[in-house]
Amino acid sequence: MNLAQPDRQALHAFARAMPKAELHIHIEGSLEPELIFALAQRNGVALPYPDVEALRAAYAFTNLQSFLDIYYAGASVLLHEQDFFDMAWAYFLRAKADNVVHAELFFDPQTHTDRGVPFAAVIDGLHRACVQAHDQLGIRAELILCFLRHLSEEAAFATLEQARPHRDKFIGVGLDSSEVGHPPEKFARVFAAARALGLHAVAHAGEEGPPQYIRDALDLLHVQRIDHGVQALNDPELVARLARERIPLTVCPLSNVKLCVFKDLAQHNLRELLRQGLVATVNSDDPAYFGGYINQNFVETLDALGLDAAELVTLARNSFEASFASDAVKAGYRARLEACCREHGIAA
Repeated sequence: MNLAQPDRQALHAFARAMPKAELHIHIEGSLEPELIFALAQRNGVALPYPDVEALRAAYAFTNLQSFLDIYYAGASVLLHEQDFFDMAWAYFLRAKADNVVHAELFFDPQTHTDRGVPFAAVIDGLHRACVQAHDQLGIRAELILCFLRHLSEEAAFATLEQARPHRDKFIGVGLDSSEVGHPPEKFARVFAAARALGLHAVAHAGEEGPPQYIRDALDLLHVQRIDHGVQALNDPELVARLARERIPLTVCPLSNVKLCVFKDLAQHNLRELLRQGLVATVNSDDPAYFGGYINQNFVETLDALGLDAAELVTLARNSFEASFASDAVKAGYRARLEACCREHGIAA
């Protein structure tokens, strides 16, 4: 039976059950306070918070920088390969519960190598978790190395050089950290070098920064998708281009509200992005800090914006289209989505 107008409870169940890809997840941002304290104890790291509750209470952010200050403090407990494995494995268990079938994880090696942690410890721990996620959970997982844009071009080149011996363990490069004041052009040469290695390219743009940063990420960094991109609607010509070229946007609704990009979820522009024909997707960004993994983002957003079943299906389809999976793998994902639609009486 096809439900023409599923009720809210049915939509919640469908949103949770849909197979989906997560394309904007900072693995360091999945580090829950409980694991932060467990790793701090294991590694003898002193934290500036007395307990889990005090740390979680500090998650009251006014902008991106106020979040990053705590984010980097939390990452200080990550010292050994096993720490990075444990962090990623904890995320994969949650992703499995949310029916994520494909995940492309951002990681920030400079956050760790600048503290003296060997690059190999970072990527080997994460890669081992990705392999185990595929073998034990059926989740295809890949890694994307992100350069910290508040650091120099020279530091980014040094990180890319450190990554060369591990080229088989990651599929792309990205650009994250403080957006305002750090335009994409700063990293044009290092992105060119990464593309020459056959790596995919993505970049954060148009979250707090202007639409021009999105244009520059496309034209100067030659990225294949835009992370966030919610400011695109302020530039109609850019919107037309994004729709025409099918450039994906990896949108993170709860994160956007937590960082005050939107006053509340009801004011988010995700639905308008879809109506403009953009390849928008739903993701969790830094879920340990922003109050929800991917299904929580789906459920709260569908409630706040009144998304319908067709829009949910479009978001899931978009996530597969926007992924760096092969065409054959994408076809398999779409088939699983169609089967889920039939099971829930939703028109595919």
